[in-house]
Formats: sequence, C-alpha cells, structure tokens
Amino acid sequence: MKRNINNPLKRYLLITFTLCFVSLSFAGNRTQIQDKIISVDFKNETLANVLKELKNKTGYEFLYNLEIVNKAPLVTVKVEEKPFTQVLTLCLENTGFTYQIIDNTIVIKLKEKNDNTPQNKEISGVVLDENNTPLPGTTIMIKGTQIGSATGKDGKFKLTLPNIKNITLVVSFLGFETQNIELSNQKELKIILQEKKESLKDVVVTGYANVKKSSFTGSAIRVEKKELLKVASRNVISALQVFDPSLRIMKNNDMGSDPNTVPEFYIRGRSGVGVMELDKNSVSKTALQNNPNSPLFIMDGYEVKIDKVYDFDPNRIANITILKDAAATALYGSRAANGVIVIETVAPQPGKLRVSYDFMGELTVPDISGYNLMNASEKLEAERLAGFFDSEAPVTYQSLQQEYTEKRNNIMAGVNTDWISLPLRNPFNHKHSLFVEGGSNNFRFGITMRYDVQNGVMKESGRTRIGSSFMLDYRVKNLQLRNEVNYDVTKGTNSPYGDFSEYTRRLPYVSYKDIEGNYVNDLKWHINDTRLNPYYEAKLMKNFSHNNYSSLTDNLGVNWYIMDGFQMKAQFSITKTNEWSSVFVDPESATFKSSTEDLSVQKGTLDKSDSETINWNFKAFANYVKTLGYHNINFSVGVELNENKYSYESTTFRGFPSGELSSPMYAEKSDAPTFSDNHTRLSSVYTALNYSFQDIYLLDASYRMDGSSEFGTDNKTASFYAIGAGVNFHKYDFIQKLDKISQLRLTGTYGQTGKVNFPAYAAKHTYKISDKYYGTGNGLMLFYMGNDKLTWEKTNELNLRLVLGLFNDNITLEVDWYNKLTKDLITDVTIPVSTGFESYKDNLGEVRNRGYEIILRANIYKTQNWDVILYGNMAHNKNRIMKISESLKAYNTRVDEEFAKFEHDKKNLTYAKPLIKYEEGGSLTAIWGMKSLGINPSDGKEIFVNRDGTISYDYVSSQQQILGDKEPDAQGSFGVNLRYRNFSLFASFMYEFGAQVYNTTLVEKVECVDLRYQNADKRVLTQRWESAGQRTTLKDIKDRSETTRPTSRFVQDYNAIDFTSLSFSYDFNRELIHRFGLSMLRLQFQMGDVAHISNVKQERGLSYPFSRTFNFSLNATF
Repeated sequence: MKRNINNPLKRYLLITFTLCFVSLSFAGNRTQIQDKIISVDFKNETLANVLKELKNKTGYEFLYNLEIVNKAPLVTVKVEEKPFTQVLTLCLENTGFTYQIIDNTIVIKLKEKNDNTPQNKEISGVVLDENNTPLPGTTIMIKGTQIGSATGKDGKFKLTLPNIKNITLVVSFLGFETQNIELSNQKELKIILQEKKESLKDVVVTGYANVKKSSFTGSAIRVEKKELLKVASRNVISALQVFDPSLRIMKNNDMGSDPNTVPEFYIRGRSGVGVMELDKNSVSKTALQNNPNSPLFIMDGYEVKIDKVYDFDPNRIANITILKDAAATALYGSRAANGVIVIETVAPQPGKLRVSYDFMGELTVPDISGYNLMNASEKLEAERLAGFFDSEAPVTYQSLQQEYTEKRNNIMAGVNTDWISLPLRNPFNHKHSLFVEGGSNNFRFGITMRYDVQNGVMKESGRTRIGSSFMLDYRVKNLQLRNEVNYDVTKGTNSPYGDFSEYTRRLPYVSYKDIEGNYVNDLKWHINDTRLNPYYEAKLMKNFSHNNYSSLTDNLGVNWYIMDGFQMKAQFSITKTNEWSSVFVDPESATFKSSTEDLSVQKGTLDKSDSETINWNFKAFANYVKTLGYHNINFSVGVELNENKYSYESTTFRGFPSGELSSPMYAEKSDAPTFSDNHTRLSSVYTALNYSFQDIYLLDASYRMDGSSEFGTDNKTASFYAIGAGVNFHKYDFIQKLDKISQLRLTGTYGQTGKVNFPAYAAKHTYKISDKYYGTGNGLMLFYMGNDKLTWEKTNELNLRLVLGLFNDNITLEVDWYNKLTKDLITDVTIPVSTGFESYKDNLGEVRNRGYEIILRANIYKTQNWDVILYGNMAHNKNRIMKISESLKAYNTRVDEEFAKFEHDKKNLTYAKPLIKYEEGGSLTAIWGMKSLGINPSDGKEIFVNRDGTISYDYVSSQQQILGDKEPDAQGSFGVNLRYRNFSLFASFMYEFGAQVYNTTLVEKVECVDLRYQNADKRVLTQRWESAGQRTTLKDIKDRSETTRPTSRFVQDYNAIDFTSLSFSYDFNRELIHRFGLSMLRLQFQMGDVAHISNVKQERGLSYPFSRTFNFSLNATF
C-alpha cells in the first residue's frame, strides 16, 4: 500500500512553525510599568537605599549613576497606600533629581536647570564581524536595563538613551563574544565583534552541555584534532589509547591488521562476561554487537555505532572527549557504565567561500617479524631428528630413505618455497577529503565529500569508504537552526586467499608450481600422501566474500538562546542503516572435493544476508548558566526518547554450474530463509547541576531515570545518579602567593550507572516459527525462555582525582584512583532440563575493577621558534570476580567435559588453547591450566601439580587453576612533541608490563607441531628434549602421541613496548602561499606501528598479519 507522506510532512511543518511563532511571541512580550499602591517609611535614608527599597517593593528596574546619587541629600518620607509614581515624586523632592520611564526601566537623573522635562539623546552605529560583514539581529542593550534595540539587515541601529552620564552598552550576537562599550559623547559607533572561540583547555564537553573545566569534578580527557592526526591518519580508536591509558584495544592476535575487523576495546577494565569461549562461533572476527564492555559513542550530540567511528575521517573531527567516571557519564544513565566518548566534528565557518582538500597516500607493509619458521634444509633436518625416516622394517625403511633423498634433491635443486609471501602484498592506499564552507553569520553551510581506499596486506582484501554530508546553520536573533544530512557507504572485501595460517604451515621443500609453471592443486607431501595447495584455490577459483553497509542520517537541532545564560535545545535524529553480505564458494572448490562422486550434493554455495536498522532519537533540554556574585551555576534539565527497529534476513543458495555464474538465479535450490527482528524503545528524564562558590568549592550532581522496553515487565524503569565535590586549593590566598603552583584541585565523585549490552531476547519469551504447515498455518515453538524481572546491570563507581599545575601549567599532573563495582551481572542461570531449556538470563554476579591513572605533561622549553613537550601516562587496573552464578559454575563443568573429549582426539590442537573458568576471587582475564613442575629429565615427560599440591603425571581438567593474568600490572604511553618554527616532529610509544601470556606458538609450532605435515618454529631444533639428562622446558622431539593441554610451562611474563607513531610535518608560511590563493598548506610524513619489541617470542597475526604503514599527506585550504 502506498504511504501518504504529505500529511505527516504538513503536520511537521505546522508544528515547527507554531513552536517558533509561540517562542518568538513570548520572547517579544514585555510587561508595562503599572502604578502600584505602596506604603513607605523613610527617615534620614540615603537616596540609593530608597531606590533599592522601591525596587524590592515593586520589582521595577532602576537606572542611575550611583556615584552622583550618593551625593544626594538624605530622604525622609512617610506615606500610606499611595500610587508608586506619587511616592517616587515625594522621595525625589528636594534632592535635585527627577525620573523618566523608558520602556520598562525607571531612569533617575539630575534635573535640568532651565527645563524640568528630562531630555533624551540618540546614538546610531553599525555592528560588523572581523571581515567587515554586517551582523543583522545584533542586540544592543543598556547594561542593567531592558532598554535596547537590534540591528537591521545592514547591521545598523539607532537607540534613544536617557540623558545621563556613564552609560554602558552591552552588544551581543549569537556565536560572538559579548562587548561592553562605555559611552561618553559619541553619536556614531562602529562595533567589531569577534567570533566566540572557547578554549578547549577551559571546557569539558559532555554531549549535553559544556561545563567549565575549573569547576568540573568528573574525570575526562580531551584530545584535539591536530594531536589525533599526529598518531593516526585513519583509525581514530587506535589513536585515543595513546592519550588515555585507561582506554585499551583488546589484542586480536588472530586478525592482526585486517581492515574489515573492527577492534574491540574497553575503558577502565572489563566488567561483563559476554559470549563465553565455548559458545563462540568465531573467535577471530570480534562481534561487537551486545559487547558488554563497549563504551557509548556520541557524535555532535547524537549516539552513533562503533562502525561509524571506525570508518570516520579524522580530518572531520574537531576534538574528542573521553568521559570516564560516574560524575562525567551519569547523564547517559543505562548506557554509561563502560564510559562515554564524545566526538565534535568541524563546523563550517562564515565568510568567503573556502575549499579544504586533504590527500593521503599510504604504503602498507606486512609485519611478519614474529614468524621464525624453518627453511627447507632446517625443516628436513628436524624431520630426521624426529626419526621420521627410521624404521625397523627393512621395506619401510627403504621407502622412507627414498623419500628423504627426494626431499634433499629438491632442496639441492633450489626449492625453498617462501609460502608466507604468496598471499601477501605491499598495497598503496589513498584517501581524499573535500570540504567546502562559507556563508554569512546568519546562514552558514558546509559540504563534505570523501573517498578512502584501504587495501589490506592480504591480497584482494580491503575496505572502501565513500561518504558525503551537507550541513546548514541558520541563525536569526536568538534562534539557531542546524540541519545535517550524512550518507556513507562502506564496502569490505575479505581475501579469497583464505587463512594466513594455511600458508605458515606449508612445507618449504615443496613447490606450489610444477616444472611447466602451472599451479599445482595437490601438493606431494610424503609418499602416497598429498595436501591441498591453498594458493591454487585462491588463484583459480572464483570464491568471494563481501561485507557492505550504508548509512543515511539526518540530524536536526534547534537552539533558542532566550536570554544571556539561558538556552533551550531540541535535537532530532533519524538514521537508516542497511547491511548486506555475500559469501560465494566456487563449485570446483576443494571444499566439495570429498563429495566429488556424490551426485546428491549441490556444489557451490552462496550465503546472502541483509539487515536494516531504523533508529530515531529526540532530545529536548534547557540549560541555565549564570554567575551570581560568588555563585557559578550550570543547570540542565531534559527529556530523551529513542526507538530502534531491526530486521534481518539470510538465505543459502546451493548448486551452481560454474564460478562465473554466481547469481542466485543460477542456483539449483535454496534453503529456507531465516528471519529475525527486534523493536525497542527508551524514554528518559534527566537533570544535572554544576555549581561552584568563588570558583573554589565545587559541586556536581546529576540524576537520570530510564524506561526501556528491553527489560522485564516488572523492571521497566531504573534510576541512575552521581554526585561530586571538590576544592580548587590554588584559589586560596596562601597558595596564590606560591608562584610555582598554578593549579591544585582535589575532587571526589560517586555514582551509579548502567548498561544494556545484552541480547534482545533476554527479557522476552521468544518463539520460533515451524517450517511445517498445518491447516491454520505454521506452528510456533517456544524458542527461548525470557525473564520478566530482568533489569540493568548497575555499576557503582567511586573516583578520587588530583590535578596539579606547576609553573603556569607548563607542567601538569593528573592522578585518578577509582573503584568500580558492577552488580546484577547478566548471566545464564541453569534450570532443570525438564523445563525444555537449559538456562535463562538473570541478574547474578558481581565484578570489581579497581585501579589508578597518572597523566604527566611538561612543556620543557618554549620560545617563539621552539616548543619542546614531553608527555607520559600510566594506568593500573585489577579485575576481580566477586560473585558468580550457578550457571557460571556449570560452565566450568562444561570446560572440564570439553577437555574430557581429548581422549578420543589426542592430536587435535583445539585442546592446546586455554579456556577461561569463572571463580570468585579470579578475574575475567585469568589464564587457566594445570600447574607444571616441568619436563622430567629422565624420560622427557611432564610432571603436574594438583590443586591440593600432590604430584601426578596425569592431566585432569578439574585440577586446573589460575596460572596468570592477561591484564598487565601497568600500561601506558609516552612521547615527545617538538616544533622548530614551521617544522614539527611527534613520536609516541606504548608500553605494558607485568602481564602474562600463554605462548601458543611454543605449543602449536614447537612442542606439538606435526613435523611430518607442517612447518615449524626454528626452536624445534634447539629447545626440544632429545636425550636423557637434558634439561629443557619442551617434551621429547620424537613424542608425537598427543597435543599438550594448557599448562604453566607455556605461561610467560609479558612485557612489551610499541613504537606506535612517528610523524614529521611542515606548515608553509601564510604570506608566501597567499600569493597562490591558499590560506593554509601543510605537508606531513607519518609512520605507523613502526616497531614491536617484546620479551616473548610468539607469532603475531595468525589468520591475518599485522602491518606497518608509511604515509604522506597534504592539507590545503583555498
């Protein structure tokens, strides 16, 4: 059915017009002076006090020169129930003063000698900006009164003033600094207003309102655009961890630098269990949806997904603020427990048309320095030492020696295949960004277009980003209307060359081509034994894997600046996101090799999936910022509404005639499609107060109530709050006398926040539609048991913060100590199988994160030509499980049952990787396994220690214990920022120490490697046990009987340092480039992920290698 969109559009426009009309009507409504009946009794009172008392009794505004009024004779008047004007006349009698009512203000002035009627004077002028552009709608008011005027379209004004001395005009315009102009005898004024530019050092952006940094008690870190670009030219998230030690990207040793794998990260430790390892479909590609540790992202006041931030152009970012503690994040209520990252984008500036172009060219090089594989000769020697060519049976021995001779001949003939280089490349990437801006102060516009090609180091992998946006900013008097439309498309392609580990395992003395140069499908591994050639599959098959998404967003904002310090804002955002993927496997692929003779198998598959998300968000709030004497007040109150609709569909098509014909229309059949959807709503009310007294004593308080459809019917709403207090000690007189201390602030905050990162079906009964059709339709089955009482996970956080500035803040130190306790942890609860289900979601369990953060910055040397800045930071976090549910205890049993399957498949490397168990007192990053005393020198076998301290040769999973923790004792970064005239250098390093790591390389590529079929690490030749009496940590090189399960022998202390970024830049002299029509020109060379140094030797980037980048960028503004 066709939808009628005209009526909703008309209603929208009508409502908007009505609201604007009513608002302007109220803004223009003024109360007239009324002759109130009052009584007074003054006896020898000064005229100034008389006027104050009259103001208190009537509420009327008075304008006078206090210096002259104080010279008036004392007043004695007593009247009962008289009109105000009569009372005022009696009070002014014999004082030499008279009055005049102008608009709503009573002007007190001296009587003229020859004329008792007060005379007015006129003044005119023009108000311009710094570019001499008229500013229509500028307000000109007499200070302390409501007497005033506004400029016309040409920026000119006329104003009638009372004929008194010492009048001050207050000139204000939205977005510009307010000016106070003291009048003397001027008749014509030319007023130049400067655009308001709030110092980033002085303001904390919360996403709702800006708060003075000097009065803010919360914990926040702010990073500017120029600092971001020195670290990363593409991935904003990776750059942030350089500036805030509490933010860390979780190491993904499987996917390395894959451009299509969005990183998973956290702030101040992990607080949620998430998807447990035995329940993961894939441990390599991280699923960020419902990630229990992911922070909230806010861009220009609107919530955005992490994918948008990951793909966002850093050149379009003005600054980023990381909000960490409860006082900083509580306004976001049920979404705030993991921290909030607020992003502000570059806004268009008024003036003549300006065009900015940014280009980046990048060379990406694979980093395979972590691989230490054997060459052909070393591999053959390792096989000989392992006894592969020995046999007591003469016939077998002769065959094995023949195999050895053939392999040695291959090596002597020059065969030494570098398998790991085959799927890799050194791609050149490029990124382009164009920004057009201009307009007047009343009407501004900005147009952005960008194109970004990021090819990965695995052949044919990459990510292409295309986007555009159009922004309008209209301002008239006290009203601002801003609308921005964004459209982005991202296309991701996964490498058809498959898993990188397939190449690292291939034998170097075997060639991937025959003597005629053709690709070989089957590699001759051993006598009567072959293995598939992954390079053949990649080169000749038509396999592909694409992941794409598009996003269309419209953000509308209205700001009404009612009066100085009081504003109301309304924001509405609607976003439509579509995601689609296609994965095709060629019918000639080796995947179907085992079914070659089975005609019932449809060869060739195509998996297609599509999803659509429509989200809208509405916020309306009022903000009052005022300084009243010693009191500084910043108060906000508002409401928020949010709705999210999600739908998903997937289908598998089977049976294709060839790889070239991959469209679904060529498929022989298709499976029944899968559908799912979800619809949620969130409504909230909130309020916040930032207060300071004399800018010394500080107070922050916030409260938010959220109601969500995602929770059980018994717990639809929840409240969240925060309170903070602090003292600016540097404002005390005795500290101000100490020249060295420029800042000393101590604050403390406490609050409760929440999070809703859990599956959509957790609180609701979910039904599955049966594929069987009955007379009345398809049947329904209860698929999942919901929980009507399910509610938010709640995090209670205490934060203490010290800020110290020395030598006029040339040296700054920030120290935070925090204690976060996450309660009502959402986990599975085990229930009797007789119910038809094994578990359901409930609020059980507690996790604590406790730690500290230190940030130090020092301006070592500063002159007109030189800047030398050093910085460093460090964070420590201790994660501890305080309470677990019965289901997590049952999960531990599942882990034991999983390892019990080892007896039936002893060579499966799946059992070589540790699986986490959950234990009170442990952590979410603990490494579990059996404690080991090492390898017995006499027989080369391992000796284990049970939990009770007894010694055994037997590996028992229930005897596993915590062997270490992947969370470091401390982590952070340090670096240097140098400037000499127009040249700049920036270098950053990241470090961590005190962690433990399970070295899977030693397990899978040294001790448990199947030397007969796989290449191995060179340490096989030097560290494996070979004979009695030899002391080593690794088992007998001839022991090929079974895989080594998790043991403390492979848990190693991990300390590392990464050279993350090195950049050089040059800013051209403006006077020079101005001749060519340029207002800015900058060149920059940058190196990313320069080096990784660690005391643990292990392979990095198992399924997709890590990489280093070298890029050159040009930024120009015309």
